[in-house]
Amino acid sequence: MGVLTFGRLRHFGALDQWLLFLSIGSSATYLATRGVQPFPGSVVLKALGMAPLAVLAWRVLRRAERDRDAGILAAALGLSCLGDVLLHLGARRYFVHALAAFLLAHLAYVLLFTRSWPRPLRPSAGQLILATLVVIYALVICASIWTALGRLLIPALAYACAITAMVISAILAGFARPYVVIGALLFLISDSLIAAGRFRMSAPLAALLIWPTYYLGQYGIAIGYLRDKTLRG
Repeated sequence: MGVLTFGRLRHFGALDQWLLFLSIGSSATYLATRGVQPFPGSVVLKALGMAPLAVLAWRVLRRAERDRDAGILAAALGLSCLGDVLLHLGARRYFVHALAAFLLAHLAYVLLFTRSWPRPLRPSAGQLILATLVVIYALVICASIWTALGRLLIPALAYACAITAMVISAILAGFARPYVVIGALLFLISDSLIAAGRFRMSAPLAALLIWPTYYLGQYGIAIGYLRDKTLRG
């Protein structure tokens, strides 16, 4: 279990272990059955990738007496779960609704990460370089799909700003270990693959990478944050 939680995780009980297994197993099964989706229950399978992580995060942080962090992280994961479900039910019909759910999730993450910023904020050269590279990457992605956005221009740009802010806020938080930052970067890569597939090109290999990068990104953020805060708390 220590491998799955990046080492020993405090305040992590037997039920939390089963929640983690449920999340990992559901995510892996969802990926393995991608070629035959949708099928009855596939939306539940997708939801069970993220929902157990939200419950687990809430439970662990509550026991660590970090109630506000527990609510914010659980909300971010829960909103992401909602976005997952909406995309599965209708990637085109509910695209804007899913975009709104994920945008709110990123804003929750920004709130969560900025609470960890050192005061005063003095970013290192490495943090500034990485943050700059993230901004450049986001600008390149936006520029590449700009002409294809059409009526989705404003919501797509708002979303791009939100996820970029999420990644930068994670970088500047100065977490003791890199798991949260790596997770945030994977989340950004996953969303850029979605954007490229929807607005610019269709690449089967890229489509196969969307769910693994997304899930591993959320997993890294959630478990990495729990590890950082319970070790310090």
